[in-house]
Amino acid sequence: MHSISMEEVEVEEEELEGFQKQVTERFADLCSSESDDDDLLSLAWLRKLLDAFLSCQENFRLILFKHTSMLSKPPMDRLLSDYFDRTVKALDLCNAIRDGIQHIHQCHNLVHIVLCALNPNPNPNLNLGEAHFRRAKKALIDLSIVIAMLDDHKESQSQSNANAIRNRSFGRNNFAAAASSSSARSLGHFRSPSWSVSRSWSASRQLQAIGNNLVMPKGNGLAVLVFTMNWVLLLTMWALVAAIPCQDRGLQVHFYIPRQFVWAGPVLAVHERIMEESKKRERRNACGLLKEFLHMEKTSRQLSELSSLRALHRSPSQPRQFLRYFEFLALWVPPEFSLQQSLFEKPH
Repeated sequence: MHSISMEEVEVEEEELEGFQKQVTERFADLCSSESDDDDLLSLAWLRKLLDAFLSCQENFRLILFKHTSMLSKPPMDRLLSDYFDRTVKALDLCNAIRDGIQHIHQCHNLVHIVLCALNPNPNPNLNLGEAHFRRAKKALIDLSIVIAMLDDHKESQSQSNANAIRNRSFGRNNFAAAASSSSARSLGHFRSPSWSVSRSWSASRQLQAIGNNLVMPKGNGLAVLVFTMNWVLLLTMWALVAAIPCQDRGLQVHFYIPRQFVWAGPVLAVHERIMEESKKRERRNACGLLKEFLHMEKTSRQLSELSSLRALHRSPSQPRQFLRYFEFLALWVPPEFSLQQSLFEKPH
C-alpha cells in the first residue's frame, strides 16, 4: 500500500508540474517580446487568450478526473467549492461581455451605413450629394449616442445619458448640437440591446469578488492546481472586461502572486502590459480597450468633422484626407465581418 501511495504522489506531482508549465508557456506567449505591441487587446490577441484559457481548463479538468477520490476530502472539497463559486461569477461577467459585444455589433452596423453613404469606390469622380452627407451624418450621430450609452457607469436617467452624449459626442459645433437635439428621440431606439444585468450590478465588483481570498495553499498537490486555475480564470476575465465594454467596468483588482510559482512572471507581465495600455492618455476614458473598437471610434470622430463641415467641397486637399479616413474606417468593417466569429474561432 505504501509503494502505491508513493507512486500516486509522483504521478500527481508530475501532472502538476506539467500543468504549471502549460500555464507558463501559454501566458508567456501572450506577452512575448516577439509579438507586436499593437496586437495587445486586439481580436487576434483575445483569441489567443481565450484559447490559452480553454486549453488550461481542459487539462485542469482531466487531472481532477484522475483523482476523484481525493476531491471530497478536506481541503479539496472547500477549495473546489470556492473555485466553482468563482466560475459562476465569471459566467455573470460573460453575460455582461456578451452585452458589450452586441453593442459593438450595433456600432459596426452604423459604421457600415456610413461606408455605404460615403463610399467613393464605385465612382471616384462622383460628387457626394446632400443626401449622402445627411445619411452619413445621422449614422455618425447615432454612433455617438451608442458609445455614450456604453460609457454610462450606472446612468439610469435620460438626462444623464444626454449629458454623456454632449460630453462624448464625436464632433464639435454643429455636429455636437445635432447629437444633443436628436438624443431624446434616439435614446429610446438604442435601449435595445440593453444590459441584461441589473442596474446595481458592477463588473468591477464582480472581478474583485473572484479575486477575494486567493490565498496560496499550504503544500503542493491538487491544492496548488486549483490555486493556479483560479488565477488563470481571474486574469482571463479581467482582460476581457478591460477590452469589451461592460457595465461599471473597472480594472482596479489587486494582483499579487508569489514569485515562487513559475507561471507568476508571465501572468503578472500580461496584467502589467494591459494596465500600461489603460493609463495612456487617449485611453483613460475609453469604455473598452479593444484595439479595433478604439480605431473605429477615433476614425469616426475624424470623419464626422469632415462630413459636418462639408470640407470635401472646399479644399483640394480635403478629399484625399477624407479617403484616408474612409479607408481606415473600412479596415474595421471587412466583408462578412463577425466580431463573435473573430473572437471565438480557433486560431490556426
